[in-house]
Amino acid sequence: MASDIPKPYYIAFIDEAGDPGLKTVRPIDSVGGTEWLCMSAVVIRAKFDADVVGWVRSMLSKAGLRNARDLHYRKLADYRKRIVVSEIAQLPLRGFVLASNKKNMRGHRNVRAERVRSQQWFYNFCLRLLLERVTDFCYQHAARDHATGRFLKIIYSERSVHSYAQTAAYQELLKTQAKGGALYLPKRRIMWEVLDWRLAEAVSHKSSAGAQLADVVASAFYQAADTLPPTNWNNEYAKLLAPIMAKENGSWMDYGVALQPTPTWKARLNDQQREIFEFYGYKFWP
Repeated sequence: MASDIPKPYYIAFIDEAGDPGLKTVRPIDSVGGTEWLCMSAVVIRAKFDADVVGWVRSMLSKAGLRNARDLHYRKLADYRKRIVVSEIAQLPLRGFVLASNKKNMRGHRNVRAERVRSQQWFYNFCLRLLLERVTDFCYQHAARDHATGRFLKIIYSERSVHSYAQTAAYQELLKTQAKGGALYLPKRRIMWEVLDWRLAEAVSHKSSAGAQLADVVASAFYQAADTLPPTNWNNEYAKLLAPIMAKENGSWMDYGVALQPTPTWKARLNDQQREIFEFYGYKFWP
């Protein structure tokens, strides 16, 4: 019954930049999937949900786009990107990014994940890593907030290539594995204590101001990491988001900003790509 669904204390808006394709990956292949998949989450207290539309309208107005129907990062001129990310950096929210460099994953298959009969196992895997950090933040923050309820609602920016039913099935498998102590990656776990999968939905980008904020975060980090055309590489905007990126024990590294693969040398990043991750606390050794 709908009355049984708990009221959320937090809302996470999730979007991504790049694609999850692994069959071919640039720059190894001249034509292929993107080198990066950057998945983001913007987390707010649910009490601010009604304010998000106003936040986006305000930043569009300040960027000189009063007649725009929605906010889309890749359509913004550089000076407008600067205005938008600077406005987001002042909002009462937290940002998370999972940046996966896919070169070492080219042609890879994950037999464990494929047991769910999913054709999008890599997307689901990256989402898992992101949610491990997002749910941990909500769990810890709710305790500090003395929240009587601490559930997280997840709102995905809908992509036609994704099956969110498959995503839910994969997450149910993880939940079962966690109960049995059989998680393949034991360092972190999704904090199931803050999740109720009835509090999840996919919405269109245009219909959700929160999804538009998540698009900005994902796309700013994608632009900071991707040095291949047609991306116009620039890490200024991702750096400007520093005030809202989540920290664990005072550090952004591997929490608000998480780089995959680990160890980081496996990503074989060039000097430009390293800059944004060094800014957020990563160390790269020769």
